[in-house]
Parts: sequence; structure tokens; C-alpha cells
Amino acid sequence: MVIPSYAKVNLFLQVLDKRPDNFHNINTLFERINLRDKIIIKKRPDKLIKISCNHPGVPLDASNLCFKAAKLLQGQFRIKGGLDIRIIKRIPVAAGLGGGSGNAAGVLIALNKLWKLRLTKAKLAKFASKIGSDVAFFIYEAPFASGRERGEKIRVLNKLNKLKLWHILVVPKIQVSTPLIYGKFDRFSGLTKPASNVKMLTSTLVGKHPLSKPGLLFNSLEQVTLKLYPEVRRVKDTLRAFGLRNIIVSGSGPAVFAVVPSGEKAAVLAEKIKSKRKPWQVYAVSTA
Repeated sequence: MVIPSYAKVNLFLQVLDKRPDNFHNINTLFERINLRDKIIIKKRPDKLIKISCNHPGVPLDASNLCFKAAKLLQGQFRIKGGLDIRIIKRIPVAAGLGGGSGNAAGVLIALNKLWKLRLTKAKLAKFASKIGSDVAFFIYEAPFASGRERGEKIRVLNKLNKLKLWHILVVPKIQVSTPLIYGKFDRFSGLTKPASNVKMLTSTLVGKHPLSKPGLLFNSLEQVTLKLYPEVRRVKDTLRAFGLRNIIVSGSGPAVFAVVPSGEKAAVLAEKIKSKRKPWQVYAVSTA
């Protein structure tokens, strides 16, 4: 089986309170984008689950989210056979784009068919939530959805199904630790509070001129990431210099994206930023 595995950005991410399990409750608005990996799954006659990948930064052991997804279903349903799982990465690793989470969701969706498990999306999402906070979003294969609690309580926003946003996406070649960002977030004082919320943002996106005004996008973690990683701030400053207004970090970063009016504008900007020869990955992307 060959499965496409998409990236995501967070149009809104408000961190609320810390939970007893040391995670945080959040309110977020996910958008699936057309930057994607490819996953190839083949059956094995033994019970082994083997992971391979073209990217050296992806773990190939039991810590890999694809491995965890396959192992979870294999054990739960007493599947006798094993798997070879090949991940072809195009989504930058550890960038706040949910690449690993999307890969795990792709494996769950594929194995539901391959092993004829007949699980509903709601049941698959419950398995997904055991693997990682963002995995459940990708199970629903929706362009937009809100996420609550750890981000795993998903509500698909069907009213936005026809909406297509364009972005310029820039990823500096630095590693950002999500646990570190959340840990620092708990210690920062005087952090900016959002001027909007998921409901307000959704209502705006339904309108004829979505995101025509700045200030609706928000990310609680951005303020921490910008203080700890000056390179991320440089990316934001570069995008701002091109006249863009709706610019935000996705997740804990380091990926930064801006809303642009069209695919043509995104492509032109991507070439201009690439011409600066910065050590950044630059993409023109849209809602998927």
C-alpha cells in the first residue's frame, strides 16, 4: 500500500492550563496543507515491524510513531503478520508541521484497510490519541478541524471544506524541542493573550475575504520560541519585510508561515526568499 501523509499548520494555538499528566490543555485550529510525505507498507511473513526512511533524522526504532501505530494495532487485534514500513520524507522533521503525527495516522488508516479491521474514524482516533496529541487530527482526513484538551479531541469544521488558503512556509534548519518550549512556557510571565478565539477565526474564514485583517492568527508558544531561537525571529522579520501581515509560527516551531492572497503570489515570494540564499527550506503551500 502507498499512502500520502500530509503536514499541518496551526492557524490558532492557545495553551490553557497544565494537566495532571504533565501535558497541557489547548485550543487549536488545524489546517492540513499539501506538503506531504509518502508511506509504503508491505506485509512480512514474520511478526517483525521494520521501519526505513530516506531522512537521517527519523528514528527507525520503537520510538518511531509509525512503529508505535503498527505495534498498537498488531497487539490489540492479535495480528500474526509483520510489516515493512518505508517513509519517504518531504515534510521537514521536528518543525512544528506534524510530519511524524501524520505518518502515524497514515499507518493507522492503511492498516485498518490492509488488516480488514473495519474501525470507524472515531475508533481509529482513540488509538491515535494513545500515540501522540496531533495524530487524531490526521485520522479525519479533513482540511480544517478544531482540537481541544491535548489537541486530540477533534471537531471537523465542515463549513470550511470549500476554503483554500495559500501560504508561504519557511523552515530554518534548526532543531526546536517541543517539551522544552512547553516547559519554558510554564515559567514565562506576562505572555500576550489572544485577541480572538477559534470560533471568531472560523467565522472570519467562512467570509468572502478570509484573513483580510491581521491579528486573528495566534500561537501562545510563539513568544517563547522567538525568545529562545533568534533565527525564527529572523524568518518572521524577512516575511514582514515583504509586506505580509498574517505571519505566525506553527506549533512549537521552527516553521513559520504567512497567509498570501494566491498561489502565484506564494510562488513568487518563495523564489525571492530562496534568492537570499539563507539556510532555510521555503515552500509555497495551500490547504489540502
